[in-house]
Amino acid sequence: MDKYNDVSPFVIIKSDVTRRSFIYTDRALGALDKSKHQYQQRVLIGSNGGENAAVPVSLLLRDGTSIIGTPSKTAKNPYVVDQIDGKLYLTDQGEIVEEVHYWYKPDYYDKFTSSGTPMWQVASARPQRLDIDPNSHCHFWNKGNGCKFCNINANSTQSEKECNMSKQLTAQDVYETVKEALKQPGAFTNLKMSSGSILSGAEIFDDEVDMYIEMLQAAGDNFKDKKFPSTIVASAFSEKQLARLYENTGLMTYTSDIEIPNEALFAWICKGKHNEVGYAEWKRRIIRAVDIFGAGNVSSGIVGGCEMAQPHGFTNEDDALKAVLEEAEDFASQGVSVVHCVWVPMHGSAFHNQQNPSLEYYVRLAKGLSDLRKKYLLNVDMDNYRKCGNHPDTDLDRGNLD
Repeated sequence: MDKYNDVSPFVIIKSDVTRRSFIYTDRALGALDKSKHQYQQRVLIGSNGGENAAVPVSLLLRDGTSIIGTPSKTAKNPYVVDQIDGKLYLTDQGEIVEEVHYWYKPDYYDKFTSSGTPMWQVASARPQRLDIDPNSHCHFWNKGNGCKFCNINANSTQSEKECNMSKQLTAQDVYETVKEALKQPGAFTNLKMSSGSILSGAEIFDDEVDMYIEMLQAAGDNFKDKKFPSTIVASAFSEKQLARLYENTGLMTYTSDIEIPNEALFAWICKGKHNEVGYAEWKRRIIRAVDIFGAGNVSSGIVGGCEMAQPHGFTNEDDALKAVLEEAEDFASQGVSVVHCVWVPMHGSAFHNQQNPSLEYYVRLAKGLSDLRKKYLLNVDMDNYRKCGNHPDTDLDRGNLD
């Protein structure tokens, strides 16, 4: 914090807690009130503690930013969330670092759709955003070619077993859940959908596009205007597919993750995407989306630090950061914002035994990506600290508005 005093200390804390993971004391878990706090969630990657445990789904910091992470029993040097004198704190080696709070759950969480599906299994809630994941199975895994940092299929199989949670949602359940969620005044300002890739169709991803159109139309039936604040995090669609999405739904913003902003490492880490589409074409499709959605309304996510995975990744942090920011600037110069999440080697992923980079690397990465948006006048409102909370760099953007 002393070295990078131009970076919010909350961003630094968030990055380190996510990087190192955390655990809860029994006192902290005792402060979880199931009638008030979120402890159940539909998630694509990561988990919520495993074994159907009742643990908080996220931590809220005093500046309104969130720490979205998974408590890990196998973490080597985790932070500890503890309750001290009636308040919750992040502690490190017994020293208090920062006060935290648990996310409150919205009114709809304890209700059911007409089909009997718990609404929390249809839409999870970020502080000001509804998250709907209509399909939690990724076809790239079918041939053993899932992205090496990801655990989507392992996680969805576990959720199906432990919570009887379906891997696919129905449009009717989506419509009913969004309708119920909107009854809570001021609770939500955005809706996001994301899913595993679906490769089938006359053209690759056609069936995935059809699914999004169906689900977005179901959600959109709850709004008076055709367009409503919304985004999807999806595969890299062709111009024809993107036009269909934009013209037939209320969708306003679009994200497709390049994941690893380096062609050689993309081929190794994202083998399925490399084999089916390729790095250059995946990137080209993201940039072409700007023609449809407009500059600042298209973004691409990266798994920050995963470019240092071994044995093929960068071995020097300066070299890795330079390569990432150069590629991010190429995106930004063409109207695409690049955001990062902190790479966590997760159980169920091929990289579960890897080691992520230093805290300093993540601080420099967050500042570098935020500075690029400021340089190219890109707004990333659909992914800011209120609506998402998963990106340290977009947490910094609240200072770019001047």
